[in-house]
Amino acid sequence: MAIIQANIESAGRLQTIEARLFRNRRRELYANGVKLKKLIELNGRLTAVMFGPDDLNMIKDGAAVRRKLMDQCIAQLRPGYLAALMEFNKLYEHKTRILRDYREKPSLLDLLDDYDLRLAQQSARLIYYRTAFAAGLSRRARDIHKEFSDGNEELSIKYKTVADINSVGKKAEQILPELLQHQREHRQAELRLGHCLSGAHKDDLEIEINGANARKFASQGQARTAAVSIKLAERDIHHDDRNEYPVLLLDDVLSELDPVRQSFILSKITRGQVFITCCDEQIIFGVSGGKVIKVEEGKVR
Repeated sequence: MAIIQANIESAGRLQTIEARLFRNRRRELYANGVKLKKLIELNGRLTAVMFGPDDLNMIKDGAAVRRKLMDQCIAQLRPGYLAALMEFNKLYEHKTRILRDYREKPSLLDLLDDYDLRLAQQSARLIYYRTAFAAGLSRRARDIHKEFSDGNEELSIKYKTVADINSVGKKAEQILPELLQHQREHRQAELRLGHCLSGAHKDDLEIEINGANARKFASQGQARTAAVSIKLAERDIHHDDRNEYPVLLLDDVLSELDPVRQSFILSKITRGQVFITCCDEQIIFGVSGGKVIKVEEGKVR
């Protein structure tokens, strides 16, 4: 077996987190010496923001990348979110199977109304949380990006869910009837295509720079500047919510950026705990303070 243990300080509390990994792939998790029943029980004990090279492509990539951004952040800050997301994913998988297989087994259609209702309920919860998150992310990222671009560019982020649904300022129970209506309107199309067309899996963040769709029209430099601004904004959202900075993990991202963007990131992360991995020794010269750990040929120097 292998044991990974961490002593952490979060929200004014000292805690010990431990994972025990066995050769048969069994896993046991402990918090302060108490065995946990589910991985979800670790959620929120220590918050972290990770920024890697792939995140630099979030502007140009598909919607799934931006949904993942929302999910990872909200799940750490809102305990009920991860449970709703896991339940949604399970229901979505089952409904998709029904739509795919009902022609061979028509009795599956008897289950569709129940799955529609439950899927809409979980979608409404996710959309409620994502709407609020996107509003905060837009405010924070806009200010950071404006500073980053010397005031020459304005970044805006708008949350988009299924067509004709405006979730701004609405609670989950107010969003639910609109989702159910959308499901009814698309039932025949779903049966014909074999795909689920209504739900939170359709969500996205619409990102614009100076009013133009960034995914379509932003240059590579603009897209990278926007991505950096969004990740730094994510870090600020954690601080706004918990009054402490999350652990920031910069996984070999600095080597992918030009010196100007490197310098901007480093100037913004002077507080909180930060781990930076890089292969270029020159990069760490821009980091003030801290401890440098060199790994050569598999050994820590």
